[in-house]
Amino acid sequence: MARPEKHILVCAHSRPEGDPKGSCQQRGSGSVAEAFANELGERELWGKLKLSTTSCLGICEHGPSVLVYPEGVMYGKVTADDVVKIIDQHLLNGEPVEELKVSADVW
Repeated sequence: MARPEKHILVCAHSRPEGDPKGSCQQRGSGSVAEAFANELGERELWGKLKLSTTSCLGICEHGPSVLVYPEGVMYGKVTADDVVKIIDQHLLNGEPVEELKVSADVW
C-alpha cells in the first residue's frame, strides 16, 4: 500500500456514564467514523486517505473530535453531516473547514 496523503483520526474514546468530561463516543463519534468510512469507500479514496479511530485526543469538551495529518488540523463538534464538507474542502482541496476548526487556544 502506498503512503496516504492524509491521515484522518476520529476520537472513539469512551468514559463511564456520568463522567463530567463526557466522551467523543457518547457524543456520536461512531457515526462520524462510519460516515468517513462510507464516503472514502464510495469515492474509492482508501489509497489516498487513511482513516483510523483513536483513543482520547484531549479536547473532550469539543467532541466528537477529528484530527487530520500531516497538517495537524483539529476539528471539534463534528457530526456525520460535516464529513462530506471536510473531505471535499480540506482533504481533497487543501482548505481546512474554518468553522469546524478548534481554536488555537484549545489545540
